[in-house]
Amino acid sequence: MLISGFRKMTLLDYPNKVACTVFTGGCNFRCPFCHNASLVTDIDKNSALKADEILSFLKKRTGLLDGVCITGGEPLMHPDVTDFIKEIKSLGFSVKVDTNGSFPDRLKEIVNGGLADYVAMDVKNSPEKYAMTVGVENFDITPVKESVKFLKESGAAFEFRTTVVKEFHDVADIEAVAEWIGGAPAYYLQNFEDSGNLICGGLHSVDNKTMERMRISALKHVKNVSLRGI
Repeated sequence: MLISGFRKMTLLDYPNKVACTVFTGGCNFRCPFCHNASLVTDIDKNSALKADEILSFLKKRTGLLDGVCITGGEPLMHPDVTDFIKEIKSLGFSVKVDTNGSFPDRLKEIVNGGLADYVAMDVKNSPEKYAMTVGVENFDITPVKESVKFLKESGAAFEFRTTVVKEFHDVADIEAVAEWIGGAPAYYLQNFEDSGNLICGGLHSVDNKTMERMRISALKHVKNVSLRGI
């Protein structure tokens, strides 16, 4: 597994937990608004961390940290991520996994194996706009739909979230996403922020009034819809 970054403590990445964050390198998407472009298009394998380094750190933080967030890039593209999570769980930590949902078999393995205490899945846009939004021509959305269906039926603790970008989303798009994920326990709309480390420039956030209109439209299909980043 390629580990391209590590944040030793965070109060933001894992809801209600004092956690650390592991950033895996590599992703099968090329979302123009990705704020971690260096983990997608400009990966420095020479500076990669070893899993043993992370596990050694965690052994010293037992009782001080509550959990570990595993994000990316796309963590589930790495076949050995399951074994890595097992090692973390054996140390007594809760695990949150961030995913784009395009590896449903690995997601099922992790959730059904009791390895993920919380899953945050990005739903990038309405199905009709998916390929454009993820930057992959002729992208087959079938695996993403499978992951959405699985999480809704799994009984696991999870959330769906969409990063809202002016150039890619309007109110109708967000309502279409909400209809697709209808019945989910939580849906978060995150306003785009330019991290300075994007795959493509020239993108913009959405004004607060429009974000609220999006939230209200999503409430037609999901009972709990919240805004982040405004």
